[in-house]
Order: sequence, then structure tokens, then C-alpha cells
Amino acid sequence: MHARFHDHVYALHSHDTYSFGITDEGAQRFRCRGADHTSAAGMVMAFNPDDVHDGRAAVELGYHYRIVHLGPSVVDGILADAADTTGGRSPAMPLFARPVLTDPWLARALTRLHVALLGPADALVRDETLTSAVLAMAGRGATRAPRVRTLAGGGQRRAARRARAALDEAPLTPVSAQRLAAAAGCSRFALYRAFRAEYGMAPSDYQRLLRLRRARALLASGVPLAEAATATGFADQAHLHRWFKRSYGITPGTYQRAAG
Repeated sequence: MHARFHDHVYALHSHDTYSFGITDEGAQRFRCRGADHTSAAGMVMAFNPDDVHDGRAAVELGYHYRIVHLGPSVVDGILADAADTTGGRSPAMPLFARPVLTDPWLARALTRLHVALLGPADALVRDETLTSAVLAMAGRGATRAPRVRTLAGGGQRRAARRARAALDEAPLTPVSAQRLAAAAGCSRFALYRAFRAEYGMAPSDYQRLLRLRRARALLASGVPLAEAATATGFADQAHLHRWFKRSYGITPGTYQRAAG
């Protein structure tokens, strides 16, 4: 959710979810856990389930913010997937003691998650950004950072190569992080770290690269941009245009004219 308010005043309320927000512009003031807090542009807000709070503008220009509500079961599943359970300890649910955090890293992680949830991102991108955001919030904002597991060198390479082979075999097939991790024989979080360490990019970035290569070949053969976008798994022509320009420095139309 994202919203812009000037005069609106939230009554006291709570959510049965974890709620992570970013103030993009202006500033907002709210009362939570018996104290007053102000979140200005660039600051992050972290509410535990059932934290009672209100909200109103803290400056004349109002405020613009975005917020994501995540059920405890979602957060628990991500932490359990990433947890180092040596010694038989299960990961504890995070507790956020400070409702307002000043941390550009967290703000970027939440912004990427918000864009992925609202934009044309596919399942793998959403899974990766969700995992990254939750682990960042728990690791940098909670009272106790989670312990995460790692793979040994040989296991890390094997997992990354299995995942790459699965993506190479079916680059246009939508795949979730869970299915890709199953193919690699490890947890979702372990695969994400292993793939980045081995290839310098996330699995979703590699899948997009394969699709861009396929789109480039279609464009060179004269296939119209809209058809090339559909055939290679992009949400629409604009989505392909944006990533083609980012990756190759020229627009698909310019490339097609030069290739012709």
C-alpha cells in the first residue's frame, strides 16, 4: 500500500501482521507503546503484530509513505528457511523495540519489495525481494538478529550450478524460489547466497538475462517488439523496453533497426 495524506488522522488501531513502512516525503507523527515518534523522509517504520498506534502529518506539506503488511506465518517461514538450527534451536520471531529506524539499507530493501509486489515482477523476483527484506529487517532492526545457515564451498557450488542448469533448461517457465531451491537441493536462502557468490547475480537476474538474450534474437529476426515481449516472458512491451535499455544501453527498437 502507498498513500499521500495531508489532513487525515488515523484513529488508534493495530494490525495482526508485521507492518514495515517507509516515509518517502514529508513527515508523520504517531503514538505507539506509550511514546510519540516521528518518521521523516527516508526513515523506516516497524510495527510488531498488535502494536497499537495512530498517525497524522507532522509538517504542513503532509506526508507520502508506503507500507507492507506481512503475516507472522510468512515471516516465520522465511526465518525458518534461513536459520542455522545447529544445536536444535528454532528461530525466534523478531521483536522490533524501536518503531522508527534510520537505516538507508533497510529503506532500499523495503522499496525493492514494494516495487516487486506492485509491479510486473514474476514469482522468483517477489520471493527473492521478500526474503531479502524480511532478513534485513530482522537482522538490522530487531532486538535479536537471526543466525543464518551457510553452505560449505563445494556444496555452495553444486547448489548454484544445479539451479543454473534448471534455469537454462526452461528460461521462459515461471519458477518460484521454493521450486528452484528444491532443484538445487538446499534452502531458498542458501541458494540465493550460493548463486550470488558463484555467478555474481541473483537467480532472478540470471533468468532475466536468458530472456533478454532470447528477445534480442527474436528482434534481430524481425519479430515485432510486442510479440517478442510476450514470447520471452516479459509482462508487456514497456517491461521489455525498460530492461533491454538497462542491460544493453540502447532501446529494443534501435537494436532491431541496426540488426536489420
